[in-house]
Amino acid sequence: MKVLFVCTGNTCRSCMAEVIFNQMSNLDNIEAYSAGIAVVQESKTSKYTAALIEDNFKINISNRKAIQFTKEMLEENDLILTMTSYIRNVLSENFPKYKNKIYTLNEYIELKEDINDPYGGDAEVYKKTFNMLKKSIELLLGKIREDNGIV
Repeated sequence: MKVLFVCTGNTCRSCMAEVIFNQMSNLDNIEAYSAGIAVVQESKTSKYTAALIEDNFKINISNRKAIQFTKEMLEENDLILTMTSYIRNVLSENFPKYKNKIYTLNEYIELKEDINDPYGGDAEVYKKTFNMLKKSIELLLGKIREDNGIV
């Protein structure tokens, strides 16, 4: 199973979610990826995102380049989880054939709020986003286990 996290620029939330998911998951044959719907060419992971990933997982993603979302990603991934309802709606409206596998992350785990974009904020704003993503991904991993009969 492939899970794709999608945000705006793929420098803050979705790349953070990708690492959190892959580091927290102990599920076989499930891997997360990430992309953005409006990537600035040659942009890299934000410094606060890179610092949080380094501090929490000892992984250096500071030179990771943002990845532009493509239609092919809809075909290649089993579950598309966006950070906001706006991004979910953009993808669902532009690619109605794949609507059944596009959700917001929090909608998929039955939470209401979007994952706010920390872009332009200070380290504390990024930390709040990181903590929200970590909590949501813990619930996501539990849902995937439950949906697949994994105890």
